[in-house]
Amino acid sequence: MTPEQKAESWLSSKNLDDSSRQEISRLQKEDPTGFIDAFYKDLEFGTGGLRGIMGVGTNRMNKYTVGMATQGLANYLMKTFTNQEISVAIACDSRNNSHHFAGTTADVFSANGIKVYLFGELRPTPELSYAIRTLGCQSGVVVTASHNPKEYNGYKAYWDDGAQMIAPHDKNVIDEVMAIGSIDNVNFDRNPDLIQTIGSDIDESYLDMIKELSLSPDEIREQNDLKIVFSAIHGTGITLVPQILQRFGFTNVSLVEEQSTPDGNFPTVVYPNPEEAEALSLALKKAEEIDADLIMATDPDADRVGIATKNPDGKFQLLNGNQTGALLIYYLLTKWKENGKLSGNEFIVKTIVTTELIKKIADGFGVKSFDTLTGFKFIAAKIKELEGKEQFIGGGEESYGYMIGDKVRDKDAIASCAIIAEMTAWAKANGKSLFDLLIEISEKYGLYLEGLKSVTKKGKSGSEEIQQMMVKFRENPPEELAGSKIKIAIDYQSGTRKDILTGDITEVHLPKSNVLQFITEDDSKISIRPSGTEPKIKFYFSVNKELANKSDYFAIASQLEQKISQLAQTIEN
Repeated sequence: MTPEQKAESWLSSKNLDDSSRQEISRLQKEDPTGFIDAFYKDLEFGTGGLRGIMGVGTNRMNKYTVGMATQGLANYLMKTFTNQEISVAIACDSRNNSHHFAGTTADVFSANGIKVYLFGELRPTPELSYAIRTLGCQSGVVVTASHNPKEYNGYKAYWDDGAQMIAPHDKNVIDEVMAIGSIDNVNFDRNPDLIQTIGSDIDESYLDMIKELSLSPDEIREQNDLKIVFSAIHGTGITLVPQILQRFGFTNVSLVEEQSTPDGNFPTVVYPNPEEAEALSLALKKAEEIDADLIMATDPDADRVGIATKNPDGKFQLLNGNQTGALLIYYLLTKWKENGKLSGNEFIVKTIVTTELIKKIADGFGVKSFDTLTGFKFIAAKIKELEGKEQFIGGGEESYGYMIGDKVRDKDAIASCAIIAEMTAWAKANGKSLFDLLIEISEKYGLYLEGLKSVTKKGKSGSEEIQQMMVKFRENPPEELAGSKIKIAIDYQSGTRKDILTGDITEVHLPKSNVLQFITEDDSKISIRPSGTEPKIKFYFSVNKELANKSDYFAIASQLEQKISQLAQTIEN
């Protein structure tokens, strides 16, 4: 259907409210480009589910796209789980309209005879995953757009294992949504008898579960006054991070008060993203004032966490997601080994664009490691595949998301904050900072450094341009990057791995995905993928070098930074 046909379908609906009609008319008359962007396609499930700019249109987040997605999901649930009571759990973050969209989702599910467990107030995304498993639900939804700008909102759909949906369920739900055809086919008539408000009981169970993950209680008792600064960046982290730190035994937690109140306008930051240094500027200021040991900040739905610690010069330094992930895996494996818990049947998981340092650490402990496509739903799928056979310890990806233990099947900043604080206490009890520990790991396994370049291409034309860029890289792949020849080319869309020197082609045993990877003779790795949640194409760079002496850390890190800059310039050309 053309944008005009899609708009006319909406305008002819008896369910469309007057304000939406007026906005469609305004776009047609005053903003033709905005009109096309709003209606040229339907929102689709990507690595993070349904996500888009709020507003009227099939390509926007609004009551009707949320309703159609929910009706499609409800139809699929009823076809899949026949002759049984179906239940779902619903949560939302602090974004504008999140509570409204969560209510719409509850309306549609209940109108279709599905039992709804609805969090009465905002809650972190990982708690939604935990609630699905704990309550025995068949599905769940959290309304959030994670770290996107304030104009965005989203809708993450989960399956009965507490993980975001993967094939075939995601595609089948999309088929059901597309089959609806009209917003007139969405049942918005709420059945209050099927909606149960939940809250503190699930909170208590969830926090108790995280407390059981603790591996260094003695070190926490010794370092209970560890100075921690925490920022929720106006999101849901404020609901549970202070509580879990208190339960772990930390008594000296300072909140960034300016960012403690949930607010979908995110007034103190440009982007509510803990990957951005600017988002942690207030936390860094507070940490300097009190001479803190650790800074942590969570994104709006509290599934990702960014951290900072002091470097050897005593200055606070932000760690990237790969560095924090490597520290966590090293800590977990070290403590599992010390506590006699490694039996040879354990494993960790990372994504294909995450640092290879994590695999080297796992290899050093004799623990299996697996790579998955980007997105925690694929990490969760690997856990499910091996459930009852092998024990998952932890895993993560470069974009500041980590999973510890298998009770939650999505990235979990609440548990991560607790274990990062514990890891910091453990390091301090042994006379080290987290940065000291990172240098030690680099000396043992090699100094790895990663970089990311994102190119934003908005709207329909931008989407087409991104696809054309991927075509170019496939049809005319580079022969060398920054002076080093390509030795391996991997195309996850065709599922092939080509050895450039021999010409041998082998199969990649992962689901098909629009991702390319090039590995050079000096073991640099470049990954290229369009984002599944934002109008961007992303270039991931990973370089490494042996660190023979700790004192050379910053000099070699500087060399690697220059190399990443060279790779970024080369790939652009």
